[in-house]
Amino acid sequence: MTPEVVLAAGYTVFLLAIAVGLDLLARHSHRRADRYRTAGFTFHHHLDVWECPERQHLVRTEVDHVARLIRYRGKPRVCNRCPIKDSCTDSDEGREIVRPLDPWPHSDVGRFHRGIGLALVALAELIVLVELARHHAAAELLALVPTGALIAFVGVRLGRVFISTPSGFPEPSQSAPAPVREDRFATLWSAFEDAEPRSLVRDRDA
Repeated sequence: MTPEVVLAAGYTVFLLAIAVGLDLLARHSHRRADRYRTAGFTFHHHLDVWECPERQHLVRTEVDHVARLIRYRGKPRVCNRCPIKDSCTDSDEGREIVRPLDPWPHSDVGRFHRGIGLALVALAELIVLVELARHHAAAELLALVPTGALIAFVGVRLGRVFISTPSGFPEPSQSAPAPVREDRFATLWSAFEDAEPRSLVRDRDA
């Protein structure tokens, strides 16, 4: 086995380790940021609501299919009277929590890190293919073929979700009207607080 093959195999494994490490670090950083934003809150899957430290519920108010996000919001009248409001939110419309519709990497930042990892994987696979074209001895094939197969396996695993996850970038065409997002906030909370009773409306019209 030539030193070139040994160095090439070692270098490609090194590139593969960097690619996987970058992806894991980016995912860990994102999850830690999510835990920080929702610290003290508990998500109840069977109810599809978030429960705040004051035992109040944040219900799903909007499904944004463009940004691929689900928004949960608390009752404004409850949040505005909460004793810990100043440390929770500065909004007068209630505390909001946002969850992604798609798995990691669902954000543009996550896709950027995954793209860097895929570029390193592609470079490693290219090096292996070049070495396979140059060296055909049994010992060299024994080192290069499993290395190339491992790199291809990791590339498929990383690239499958990357391709299937929407990028979140706007479409090239700007002529089409912007899609309407599903927003149930008015029907959930503001309808109870701002709607005028029907009896008053009838009396005023009369």
